[in-house]
Amino acid sequence: MSALLAAKSDPASAGSWPAAANLVATWLERRERVDTLLESLPRSLHGANRARCQHLVLGVVRHFGRIEAALGRLIAHPPRFSTRAVLFIAGFELIEAAADRDDGRIAKIVHHAVEQTKSLASPAEARLVNAVVRKLAPALARPAPTLNVDAEELAEYFSHPAWLIRHWLAQFGPESTRALLEWNQQPAPIYGRWRADAEPLPDFLKPTRWPGVLEVESGRWPDVEPALKAGKLYLQDPSTRIPVALLAPVAGEAVLDLCAAPGGKSLLLADTMKQGRLVAVDLPTVRLDRLKENLSRVVGVEVALVQADLLENIGVVLREHRLPAVFDAVLLDVPCSNTGVMRHRIDVKWRLQAGDFKKHPQQQLSLLHAAARLVAPGGRLVYSTCSIDPEENERVVAAFLASKAGGPFVAAGQTLSFPWTSGHDGGAAFRLNRVG
Repeated sequence: MSALLAAKSDPASAGSWPAAANLVATWLERRERVDTLLESLPRSLHGANRARCQHLVLGVVRHFGRIEAALGRLIAHPPRFSTRAVLFIAGFELIEAAADRDDGRIAKIVHHAVEQTKSLASPAEARLVNAVVRKLAPALARPAPTLNVDAEELAEYFSHPAWLIRHWLAQFGPESTRALLEWNQQPAPIYGRWRADAEPLPDFLKPTRWPGVLEVESGRWPDVEPALKAGKLYLQDPSTRIPVALLAPVAGEAVLDLCAAPGGKSLLLADTMKQGRLVAVDLPTVRLDRLKENLSRVVGVEVALVQADLLENIGVVLREHRLPAVFDAVLLDVPCSNTGVMRHRIDVKWRLQAGDFKKHPQQQLSLLHAAARLVAPGGRLVYSTCSIDPEENERVVAAFLASKAGGPFVAAGQTLSFPWTSGHDGGAAFRLNRVG
């Protein structure tokens, strides 16, 4: 039995439930980034209990729209955030119980939610929770809607904004949109890359259909953590290999990784090159610590970290660091809507705005123009995103190639990845070769 399943059999175990309730209450009130909230968990909460807490928090955020709609039909005036958090966690547990067809769990979920409310809120609010959660179970147990329904019904059941579903329906049609929604609502497996080629593969890593990509067995964190700290294992979705493979760096080249933090692709570039020079550039943000850590694990390749804004005097900054003015290969992994990685970044759908599909492409095109100036004659540039939307992908590249700056470049290959067909995170990568 995995650590997560072991903890799931005892929902009252060692503070995981109250810790989750506290984080959910904070998220409901402030809408902070979920990854930031999870990082705030105390180190004393570890192992199966920490995994259970994270599972509950992620489950609530993933199914927030569905639970909120059901609660809205049962409660006229929302209670305070501590009590609301209890209701949302109980709602997620009820969704799990319905999916597992475990009717026996429902009474336990109700009882446990009531007991938790007594300590997290008050006895009076516990009576409210008792009445609401009993009615919540049948409200959340209804079957998934059929294909031929409106965006609002899909939005409620699959917990996505209706405007975003309408946007996808117009682009991909009902079947692909439904498949994408179902994909986003499932917890993601953990994938990794084994970097210790001279050592045998541990038994907690299993081969996948993607070369070099391994699936990490659940419930093996005590075995996984030492390998991560030693730099032998790097956790990475299969989709991240696509832009690096398209860039195809080779030994001895000078390679530039722009918008590099947190550095997963930088490390993959260096591991692919084996030798040469790699320069990683990004803005001075909190993510630079992760980038520094990843670059420290590079072996055989000369690396440099440059803190700079690509849109402001990047050439001057490179000269100040005595680095090349142009490079054989440039990777530009731009900031984007992240619509291809919502299975992992589950709160993105609640932060994304319709206007982002106009704002992001403008910035992305500016970054692409700036990156193009750093490509040596005969060199190559890969533009990549974690988006599945053409506004941020094909249209940005087409606008660049149609511009004066795009004149020396020719399209030399592209990969569009959609989760419902690829089986991993979505995104896009485009290779542009400089011919003169």
